[in-house]
Amino acid sequence: MKKLVFLWLFFVAVNVSAQTTSTKQTNSKIDENTVVLDEQGNALAYKIWQAFLRTGDYSLKRTSANASFQLYRMTPQEKAIAEERKLANMVNLPRPMLSKAFTDGEKFKPEKFTDINGEKFDLKKDNNKIYVINFWFINCPPCKQEIPELNELVEKYKDNTEVVFLAVALDEKYELKQFLKTTPFLYHIVEGRFYADKYGVQSFPTHVVVGKDGLVKFQTMGLASNTVYWINKTIKELL
Repeated sequence: MKKLVFLWLFFVAVNVSAQTTSTKQTNSKIDENTVVLDEQGNALAYKIWQAFLRTGDYSLKRTSANASFQLYRMTPQEKAIAEERKLANMVNLPRPMLSKAFTDGEKFKPEKFTDINGEKFDLKKDNNKIYVINFWFINCPPCKQEIPELNELVEKYKDNTEVVFLAVALDEKYELKQFLKTTPFLYHIVEGRFYADKYGVQSFPTHVVVGKDGLVKFQTMGLASNTVYWINKTIKELL
């Protein structure tokens, strides 16, 4: 448990640093104490405006009073520029923390997975696919924080049958189905404490990308602002 807390605090610090760097033009640190207003001038709770920012459709600008920020929806042009800047930042960031359960280039021990809807995945027989696997659990704050971005990744490859996304959870099936009613997660959800134990996964979230040759191509643990960038980068290199 101490290890989980440490990883969470460490990567939150990394993410806050990245956000501060991206807003240098305002010469102000943006954090949970920042006053952010909606278009009607109403103050927004930190969790709410952060959720809007994570969609990628919104940004912040200083108000005329210069003591607060206003949340606003970006134009398509502004969004494109923001995406370019974000990508440039991702490229310059160091690779996310390495997993202690997996190693690049090693043989991934294949298993038969069944998601909570009964769909089966046999990694022992099906070696013509790229498997993107996430180990997580419901009460893991960093695991839940990255779900929206992971969903975007799934949407990006939804028409490509060569890429399979599996989310191996520590929770029971009924707990997972209740969770998914309020928090959509587009990976194939697998009830899998057994698999996490078998692979020796002890830090969450942990991600691993397995190539068609059955070898680990990328792996990481914890939450980092460029985790999904690296997963996507690996997938594109393998296709």
